[in-house]
Amino acid sequence: MDRVMKLASERAVVVFTLSSCCMCHTVTKLMQDLGVNALVHELDSDPRGKEMERALLKMLGGKGPAVPAVFIGGKLVGGTNRIMSLHLGGELVPMLKNAGALWL
Repeated sequence: MDRVMKLASERAVVVFTLSSCCMCHTVTKLMQDLGVNALVHELDSDPRGKEMERALLKMLGGKGPAVPAVFIGGKLVGGTNRIMSLHLGGELVPMLKNAGALWL
């Protein structure tokens, strides 16, 4: 979990993904389309990826998939459902601005 938190604090937006996950691709594409330069960390290309995936699942309450896991401003926001809900509700962009990820 320490490694996850260290990586999550390296940039305003950090997305933990798996290269084969279509929802991970959707969330990272949304961030790109919004103009966010997110740090995307693919767990399947990290030797400690399985360990980090278990830590993320625990942080997410043990429910649903561990990825994508989105951190904004060093805090875990959630996965696909949470990010899409925030976006559709007009809350994601202000959150990204507050974290310094957008300068619109």
